Amino acid sequence: MQTVSSEKWLMIVNPNAGVKKGLKDWPKILEMLRQRKVDFDFRLTESRGHAIQIVCEVVALGFRNLCVVGGDGTLNEVLNGIMACKNMASSEITLGMIPVGTGNDWCRMFNIPFDYDGAIHLLLRKKTFMQDAGRVTYYHDGQHTERYFMNVAGMGYDALVAKKTNILKEKGIGGPLTYMYFVFASLFQYKFMDAVIEVDGAIAFRGELFSMNVGICKFNGGGMMQVPFAIPDDGLLDVTLIKKTSKWMVVRYARKLFDGSLVDLPIVDTFKGENIRIRSTGKIYLETDGESLGYTPFVFEVLPRCLKIVTGN
Repeated sequence: MQTVSSEKWLMIVNPNAGVKKGLKDWPKILEMLRQRKVDFDFRLTESRGHAIQIVCEVVALGFRNLCVVGGDGTLNEVLNGIMACKNMASSEITLGMIPVGTGNDWCRMFNIPFDYDGAIHLLLRKKTFMQDAGRVTYYHDGQHTERYFMNVAGMGYDALVAKKTNILKEKGIGGPLTYMYFVFASLFQYKFMDAVIEVDGAIAFRGELFSMNVGICKFNGGGMMQVPFAIPDDGLLDVTLIKKTSKWMVVRYARKLFDGSLVDLPIVDTFKGENIRIRSTGKIYLETDGESLGYTPFVFEVLPRCLKIVTGN
């Protein structure tokens, strides 16, 4: 087997990222990488979930530097590919990103520039940071399964909005404005759900909830700050819970989603813990890093400082 240089990068490129912005901009990014004399190879994803398979293949070939050229969903797949490599610690992989997605929320946490030249500069500088990851178990089509995430997971109303946004993305329509449209448009069909939430073994909430986020990092939904107290290397999951409220309250205070002041409202509770358990009488749905998944019951766990990521200033 040919030995891969310890400095060589593998670019995992999603042509569909950013509503096909990845397809349009990849030739330009490719030329910039060559001009900056980055040592790299690349693979293009062909379908949903393909990035997970690519990671397993290239790690077996010897690659230890992986860069996502895509959005938060592609990043989530690459993370799950890294975690699937059972014969190697996740901390042995260095993970970078050139953002071409619609939200790019993970990049906001680590000051990774949205301009391609700036992001490539960070790859060459290779300043790294060890961040936590989360693992959630849930049900999908009656089967118990799990998923890793490195940014924010959303439940209830947040998951509904993500699902509607993802359906349009698959049709080539999307962006932060689409997400905001569904934040308001979906209010008329959403039903509150009864839930019991345990944090580190103690019941923290029992009642009807509107929406909930569990965060490693702070941002989701194209710049919203729904878990403003999240610290990505403190070994804790941050929880923001919005209790049952009127639709008018949601409209009135939507701007507070963007500056973190949402948590000051009396309808909002926040928690921190290593283990979060959620059960409900009906199905509460889930998304992680913007990817629509399954439904309750959920068990969230934190994996402290298990990911080596390339960070900005």
